[in-house]
Amino acid sequence: MGLALSLIDEDASAAGFAGATTAATMMAIVHRRYGRPDVLEHTEVDKPVVGDDDVLVRVHAAAVHPGDYFIMTGVPTVVRLAFGLRRPRNGIRGMDVAGRVEAVGRSVQGLEPGDAVFGRSSTGTLAEYTRAPADNFAPKPVNLSMEQAAAIPVSAFTALQALREIARVQPGQTVLITGASGGVGTFAVQIAKAFGAKVTGVCSTRNVDLVRWVGADHVIDYTRTDFTRTGQRYEVILDNVEAQSLSAARRALTPTGTLIPNNGKGGRWIGPLGRIVKARLRSLFTRQALRPFLSRENRDDLLALKELIEAGKVLPVIDRTYPLSQAAVALRYVGEGHTQGKVVVIV
Repeated sequence: MGLALSLIDEDASAAGFAGATTAATMMAIVHRRYGRPDVLEHTEVDKPVVGDDDVLVRVHAAAVHPGDYFIMTGVPTVVRLAFGLRRPRNGIRGMDVAGRVEAVGRSVQGLEPGDAVFGRSSTGTLAEYTRAPADNFAPKPVNLSMEQAAAIPVSAFTALQALREIARVQPGQTVLITGASGGVGTFAVQIAKAFGAKVTGVCSTRNVDLVRWVGADHVIDYTRTDFTRTGQRYEVILDNVEAQSLSAARRALTPTGTLIPNNGKGGRWIGPLGRIVKARLRSLFTRQALRPFLSRENRDDLLALKELIEAGKVLPVIDRTYPLSQAAVALRYVGEGHTQGKVVVIV
């Protein structure tokens, strides 16, 4: 009788565990209309269903960045072409994630339930669970916490792909990075240094020490000095702020240098598209390369970032953390445009 009771208890415990992992609903941060952070709701929604090629991840942490803010507000209006004209098609915000694999589709290989992973999900990460194709995830760097790992994907993808694929940075080249204390900027300084470049970071007075700490050889305080008027020329400029016109920024480029505009703001209607078109057209009439681009997620680059991180060459900078219930506060802070590194939401 005692053995039978023990088996019944174990079966009941297993059933309870299975029920917890296959619950039909979850808590998430949702917006059903475009607007300021006040439109966000902390509410119960359906849990994602895993397809054959998908991985379901139990979210431990999710980073938020300006792209999440623009999608939430629907401004510039051009973002609605991709995310829903009248209302967002997917109302859960967030792209970056770190957590543990909860379930895998029948075609998935290389990942198993319980694995600690980081990556990107277009179904939203400000939630208890998120789902994405298996190629969107990679094993979490062993030397990072979940919160640190969540800070990596989108911003680090942008920095890595801009410097490696667009600028093709080589050892000894001179690289200037504006917005060097922000999410993309802090990664870009470290990655450029890992590639052997001589790096100059541009930031405000309060961030000078931070930009030096992440590895910049030189720091320009933009409140005191306009980098376009110093007479110094750089082989690569990654412009995360775009406070100067294209013509002004080009003054700081070598005759065959590469300028990469990387800012999502611009006008209310078309956002950065006007500047992107202008940059493309001007590239036709100069030896300088003006190369706006869009980063893309892929597992190979997650693994490349993991290698840099585990080698101690790149580390995320986290400004603030918030609980899931305060995700609206986190996005409001990001929208102000003065973060030092990344903002992370703990789920």
